[in-house]
Amino acid sequence: MDPRHKRKIGVMGSASGPTARDPDGQQLALELGRQIARAGCILINGACPGLPDRAAEGAKREGGFVFGVSPAFSLEEHVQVYASPIEHYDMILYSGMGLMERDIVNIRSADAVVIVGGGVGTLNEFTVAYEERKPVGVLTGTGGISDHLDEILQFAHRKAGPDRVIYDGDPARLVERLLALVERSKPPMRESEVGGVAETMQGSEALQAAHHAQRRARDADKQRSAEEESGGGEPE
Repeated sequence: MDPRHKRKIGVMGSASGPTARDPDGQQLALELGRQIARAGCILINGACPGLPDRAAEGAKREGGFVFGVSPAFSLEEHVQVYASPIEHYDMILYSGMGLMERDIVNIRSADAVVIVGGGVGTLNEFTVAYEERKPVGVLTGTGGISDHLDEILQFAHRKAGPDRVIYDGDPARLVERLLALVERSKPPMRESEVGGVAETMQGSEALQAAHHAQRRARDADKQRSAEEESGGGEPE
C-alpha cells in the first residue's frame, strides 16, 4: 500500500436521544476521535450531531482531518433543516441523498467502520457495512445497539468472527485492532460481490448453469435420435 494513502475510519452512532447525551458515551466518542487522528487516519462520519460529532471534535483536537457526508443538498439545508454541525469538519460532501442513501456513500468512503452507541439508523449503517464486508469495530460501553449487535447477528443466523466484527471498550485498543484487521482484509472489488447482490448473482449463475445442462441434454437426445433414425433407414 502507498504510505501516502491515509486510512479512513468511519464513525457511526447516536445523533440524538439519551445515548447521545450520556456523558460516558460522549467521552468515549471524543477519545475515539483522538485515537483515530493519532493513528494518522482520516475520520469520516455523517456530518451529524451527537456521538459522531464528538468523535469529530476529538480528531480535530489532535490535528486530524475530518470528512463529513451530509444528507443535505446544501450548507443551508444542512444547518437549517438537518440542524447539523460544521465546526469540526475540514470537508463536507453535500450529497442531497437524504439519510438512508447517504449512509451508503458514508460507509463506502471508509476502509473500516466503528459503531458508537446507536439506534435504528446506526443499525442500518452497521448492516450495510457488514454486508459489504467492511471491517467493523464496536466501541462497547456506549449503549444503544452497540451493546446488542452480537445478539442481533446471532438472531439473524449470521457469522461474525473476529475477522469481521471486533468488540472493545478501549478506544485506543479498538483503533489499533481495527487497523490490523484492515491490513488483513481483502475488500470486494465490485458491488456484485457483496451481500444480497452477490447472493442474487450466484442464484442467477446457478440457474443459468442448470439451463445450459438441460440444453446440452436435449441436444444429446436429438443427436442420438437422429443417429438411430439414420441407422434404421440403411439396408442391412
